[in-house]
Amino acid sequence: MKAIPQISEAESVVMEALWTHSPRSAEDVAAAIGDERAWQESTVKTLLNRLLRKNAVKVQKDGRRYLYSAAITREQWLHSESKGFLDRLFDGRLAPMVAHFSRHRKLSAADLQELKRLIGELDADK
Repeated sequence: MKAIPQISEAESVVMEALWTHSPRSAEDVAAAIGDERAWQESTVKTLLNRLLRKNAVKVQKDGRRYLYSAAITREQWLHSESKGFLDRLFDGRLAPMVAHFSRHRKLSAADLQELKRLIGELDADK
């Protein structure tokens, strides 16, 4: 599996636009982001160029414009980000993370049911 690059919060907004629909021009990405951010097209182009250098995005020339698409899947990025988070903050262990969030954020009845279901599935797989 290829290494997944570190993607900043601003870059992730651009990636979300590309994961939703690709290929897109820089103009189309800026329009897709629209109200979420008040970025100029030049800002979007800067972010696209950073993502290109990181090999997170690929580009193809289409006449006089460039079309961008994601070179990594959202699932690959999510896996990399969540693993890094878990490793950095909870020594790679899931149980302390769940305990932390259960103490600091109210878990709904639906959340608890989902956790119980997931634990049941894990127990059944072993």
